[in-house]
Amino acid sequence: MSDYIPIKRAVLLDELDDKEVIQGYWDGKNNEPEPQGNRSKSYWHGWRNGMADGGHMEIDGAQSELAANVIKTKYFKDK
Repeated sequence: MSDYIPIKRAVLLDELDDKEVIQGYWDGKNNEPEPQGNRSKSYWHGWRNGMADGGHMEIDGAQSELAANVIKTKYFKDK
């Protein structure tokens, strides 16, 4: 795996590029190969979630921690 550090805090979602997240998500959901170092953290975030949603990998601790933080901080209520 790359040197990408998974996002665990909702506030960090504000730093992501939505278009790259969506591109990565669909690539992950379609079980495209793990991206190499030429991809942004936005793409990586989307790819990891697409892989999990597509059933190609298990949800990991970082994804669970982020989901819990989104709920705890009511992140999307302010959006």
